[in-house]
Amino acid sequence: MDHAHTHAPPNYGRAFAIGVALNLAFVILEVIYGRLSHSLALVADAGHNLSDVLGLVLAWGAMLLARRRPTPERTYGFRRSSILAALINAAVLLISVGAIAWEAIGRVSHPNAVAETTVIWVASVGILINAGTAVMFMSGRKRDLNIRGAFMHLATDAVISLGVVLTGVTMLATGWLWLDPLVSLVIVALIVYGTWGLLRDSLNLALDAVPAGIDMNDVKEYLSGLPTCVDVHDLHVWGMSTTEAALTAHVVMAQTICDDALLAKITNELQQKFGIEHATLQVEFGDPTYPCRCRL
Repeated sequence: MDHAHTHAPPNYGRAFAIGVALNLAFVILEVIYGRLSHSLALVADAGHNLSDVLGLVLAWGAMLLARRRPTPERTYGFRRSSILAALINAAVLLISVGAIAWEAIGRVSHPNAVAETTVIWVASVGILINAGTAVMFMSGRKRDLNIRGAFMHLATDAVISLGVVLTGVTMLATGWLWLDPLVSLVIVALIVYGTWGLLRDSLNLALDAVPAGIDMNDVKEYLSGLPTCVDVHDLHVWGMSTTEAALTAHVVMAQTICDDALLAKITNELQQKFGIEHATLQVEFGDPTYPCRCRL
């Protein structure tokens, strides 16, 4: 018996539009003034912000696709596009830091002069833009991997921009030119650290792993505790998207009575207790003449 509880993902279209516009403008600003001031830290931060813009566009597009209705050819619609967007976002971020790290390593031994005052003012603008944009995604960061990725990167950018400001102030006071490439390497480390969890979670969802926050033992214990239930097998839970989970299971009952009221109770409680919004249950009655071929 199938009971679907599907809900469209929250609409963060306005937040995405504002975030993309502000961050793209800031990327252009950072590249121009990073080159004029000879600051690799500023250019590195621009590269990170550009990858964030691409990530925001991907997540925005995936959110729109996930809201499209299923078709006869795509019976689940485009829900999984949000998972692919999160995975691509994480992969692009990790690849982009390689070039930044390579150039920074070369500049550690041969640092260039930097216009510290310009770096300080441009990075200060970055703090305001990234922190302000991150706040718009704060409410959805715990429910959606895409929103979490957007929030995490924007919040990290705000902290990185703060680090660039402090670097500029320190260089202005001390004249330590090697500090600029060193901070670039720290930025790279922060990007890798912040992106690793996003890559892991999105890859798990792409491979139909159990979504984070759902304990399979608890799910099986709940199903096993149903009235007259004697066995649960062929139990699977996976992510349909970054916001929805699905379940299939074979439930063996001791009685041949399983009405709509019980099925509605089960699917409602699976949603309330575990966040599983799409449950498909095959009810069996243990007749040895017709054994289940999917028993694990």
